[in-house]
This record gives sequence, C-alpha cells and structure tokens, in this order.
Amino acid sequence: MKKILIYAGLLISLLGSSCKKLLEEEPKAILDPKFLKTEKGLNAGLDGAYAGMRFMFGTQNLFALTVVGTDEFQKGNDGNDQSYRYGSGYTPTNGIVKGIWQDAYRYLNAANGVIKYAPEVTMDAKKKARILAEAKFLRAQYLFILVQFWADITLQTDFLDAPTTSAKRDPVPAVYAQVIKDLREAIPDLAPGPATTGVDKGRATAAAASHLLAKVYLAKAGSVAKEIPGDYEQAYQLAKGIIDNRAALGLALQQDFKDVHREGNESNSEILWAVQHTSTLPFNGPGNSGGSDNVLNHMFVPIYDQMGCARSMEYGRPYNRCIPTRWLTDTLFKDKVNDTRLVKSFQFVWLANSLDPSVLDKNKWPNPLPAGAPPGAVAGAPKTKNIGDTVIYMPGVDKTKAEIDRTPYQLIPPRLYNQKMSPAMTKYFDTKRGNFNNPSIRPVIVYRLAETYLIAAEAAYFTSRTPEAVGYINALRTRAAYPAGDPSKIQVTAADISTNFVDFILDERSKELMGENMRWFDLARTGKFIERVNLHNKDLVGIMLPKHVIRPIPQDQINSVTTGDPYRSDIYFPNWN
Repeated sequence: MKKILIYAGLLISLLGSSCKKLLEEEPKAILDPKFLKTEKGLNAGLDGAYAGMRFMFGTQNLFALTVVGTDEFQKGNDGNDQSYRYGSGYTPTNGIVKGIWQDAYRYLNAANGVIKYAPEVTMDAKKKARILAEAKFLRAQYLFILVQFWADITLQTDFLDAPTTSAKRDPVPAVYAQVIKDLREAIPDLAPGPATTGVDKGRATAAAASHLLAKVYLAKAGSVAKEIPGDYEQAYQLAKGIIDNRAALGLALQQDFKDVHREGNESNSEILWAVQHTSTLPFNGPGNSGGSDNVLNHMFVPIYDQMGCARSMEYGRPYNRCIPTRWLTDTLFKDKVNDTRLVKSFQFVWLANSLDPSVLDKNKWPNPLPAGAPPGAVAGAPKTKNIGDTVIYMPGVDKTKAEIDRTPYQLIPPRLYNQKMSPAMTKYFDTKRGNFNNPSIRPVIVYRLAETYLIAAEAAYFTSRTPEAVGYINALRTRAAYPAGDPSKIQVTAADISTNFVDFILDERSKELMGENMRWFDLARTGKFIERVNLHNKDLVGIMLPKHVIRPIPQDQINSVTTGDPYRSDIYFPNWN
C-alpha cells in the first residue's frame, strides 16, 4: 500500500494520522496513482489538498509567523521567546518554521496528484474541470505561502509517490510565474461567487482566486521578480473587477464592521474564502498547540482568571500568547469614536462571573483603604459583590494613581498594560465549542472584500490613480464610523495619502485586518518589516536583522538532501546556520 511522499522524503497519509485505523481497513483511501485515476480518487485527492489548509489557517504555526513579532502584536506572558522575539532558538531547527514548510509541501503534493492525473479520469467534463481548477488554486496558495516566507524554494509541481533524496531551490521569479499561471488557468473553471453555504462551503471560487491573484501581484511587486508598473496594473484590474461586479457575485461589505467577525456569521456577504474547521473529533488534533485545530480563539486571551474572574466559555482560555502593541491600541487608533474598528475588535471590560471566594480573593480592597474609596468598601474584602459587577476595565485613556486606587474594580489604563493583562482581540472568540479549554470549530476567514478594497487602493495609487485610491479607502472608513460615528471626521484626501503612502496603506491594512494572519507578509513585501518593528514593538527594538525578512530553511530539509548538490540554505543569509 503506497503512501504519498512529503517533500524531502517523509512518507505520510494525506488524510492525517488521526485516520490511520480507517485507512488500514480501506486501503483505497490512500492516494496512490492508481486510485487518483478514478473519479473517487480524484475527489479524495482534492479533499486532501483542502485539508492541508487547516494546518495553515487557524493553527499556532502560521499565527506565530505572521501575527506576533510585528508592529501589531508582541509576545504575551505565555508566548514563545524564540519565535516571537527571534531568540537564540530561532534557527533552522525551529519547530514552527519546520511545521509550515512540511505541511505546505505535504498538501501541495496532494494538489499535484489531482492536477497530474485528472486528464486520465473518465467523468463529467465540467466537474473534472472544476476539480482541476480548485487544485490549481490550492497549489498556488501553498506555493505563495512558501515563496513569501523563504524566497527561493523548490518549485515542486509533479506528484511524488516515491522517495527522493535530491532537490534544489528555484528562483523567486519562477515560483511567481507558476503561481500566476495556476491562478489564471483556474479562474475560468471555478464557480464565480463565494461558496458559503451547503456542501460547497469553503470551496475556491473565481472571486477568491482573483483576489488571491491580486495579492500575488502586490507581493511580486515587492520581490526580486517585480515588473513595475505591470504588477500593480494587474493587481488593480483584478481587484477592481471584483469590486465592480460585487453585486452579481453576491458580495457586499457588511454595514457594521462588528458583523464581519461575529460568531456564526462567517459566511457573510463580505467573505471571499474561509478555511473550514470542524467539531468532528476524528478530523481534529492533536490538541491546542499543534495539528490542524483552530486555536486562534486562545491566542489573544489575557490572564483574566488571575484578576477576579473565573475561566469561562465567554471569555476564553487564557493562553496569552500575544498582546497588542501600544502603537496599535494608542497611536493607530487615536480616534476611537469615529473609527470603531479597534473597540469592535477587542475586549476592554470583564464582568464578575463567579462569587467563589477563591475567585473573589484575587480582587480585594487594600488595607488600609485608599482615600476616596466608595461607601461600603471594606479593607481586605473583595471588591466584587454581585455577578455582573465590573471586575476589570481598560478605559483606553490614562488615569491617575488616585483614580485607580479608589475605583471599585481593577482600572487599567494603557500605561499599565503588560504581558499578562492587555486588551483581548475578539475576532476569533468561540462560545459554541464543547469546553472552554477546547480549540475553536469556527471557520477561519482568509480573504474578504474589505481587503480587496485595500488591494485596489494600493494598486491604484501606484498606477497614478490617486482619486480611485482615495475612494476605496474612504469606503472602508465610512463603514468604520457606523453606527454613531461621523464618517466625515475620518475621510482622507489625495494629499493625506500621498505624503508617505507605503506607511499610510500599512496603517490602513492594520486598522482593517489586524490579527488576520497576514501582517508579517505585508511588512516584508513592502520592505518595512525591520523599520516598523523597531518603531512599534518594544520587544524587538535593535534585535531585528536583515536575515529576519526570510525564514530559515528547516534543518530537516537540508539534512534530507543526500544526493547531488547540497540543499542551499545560504542564498540570502549564509549565517542562518
């Protein structure tokens, strides 16, 4: 019984180790060439390629490499020093880096199998064309992740069903050319609009592929493969096409930014593509720190359970992997009244949810009582008296020590944010899972229409269409003011965006997309990673080096190449090893 080969010689089952017993009982569930030449095998291969996206979007690995250690988020109390702070352990042996590399090539191979053997399958021609197009979309997605993290990579487009011990790194332009080719070929045979309901939920569509292709051109424009202004022109036309045809595609911006990430609303009109997760245990695992589980619901939760609240489904499990930077909470969102995106993305208040003495004892009045303490305050007694009382409040503005001391709850102004207790991002909160310690079963939104507007704005500016860029940006800013803000107070003009456009558009992307698994990519492609991290992330001032804009090639990959020339790890930065 054959098994599919992960690049560099590791044999695996595409459907995951949690299904081994099932696969042993039903050998045809293993995707070998003979099986892939059947309609059932082709569908199984495509399912395998889709399944790999669950090892990307929602996992701690991609979160660690894209969200933390940027200008938006820094290490929380329980975060990883090596990955989040680029410590001494951030080397080719780093497990997080290895995980993304390994999973990307593993499931890329599934897509390759579908693409290779589809022409030999006898089945309905239209269905086969759609399967082939979806496989090309997925292959493009895996290759795009790899080339952004590692630049020159092995451009694997053939299906591997036997071990290989030789490999080389292919240049960035060749990788981008393949990604663009795959997406261009996929778009005509994909369903036009988002697949958000029924059995097709989560499938790639022409709208999603066009959006991804626009992102690819923006990233290419910031790489050694750049073709300026052609890359920006292509990105503009693709993004504009989606926006102009949004009604026919069933797409629309949500009226309220809060609704974009509202639990249970992951199939809303703004979503172009979301990676599906499941409550079916055999398809999950191995737990909160790895595998294919969606653990984003845990990553942003502070240690509120040490401050007078009990752990709960509503407030989440305090994994506390990261905290927002002060730049994100204080500087970027100076106007929190007319731009509501920060307050609709973070939790600033925690209410009493237990009167258990062991919980209440974590939030007591000091002895002696501070001056100005309210009537009824008792030295040494719990501040909380009733369920629903405020226990923690982060007002977003500074407070004096006297104000803090006399307040009948824990008042935490921005200057007192710390690794244990800072605002909690709520985009991924999940109250429907079986236990508050469980990972999430929510889909992970990967591409949405608001980003299409931002892509269009960036590409429009760089193709001398500044008025159009202003219009796309102001459309999102108008939405940001809903319902009670004044949109006119946050509208921008051509002069506003032209002073330093790259920083401006990075700010706009952060306001709209913070925490959505893409910040590192944006900073790297614009050449702003080191500069902005040094400016806005106090953990990393003076630590960042040029080599940190490329991820280290995993040592296992280097060691596995034993035939022919060694696998090159020194193309850009020879001192990684």
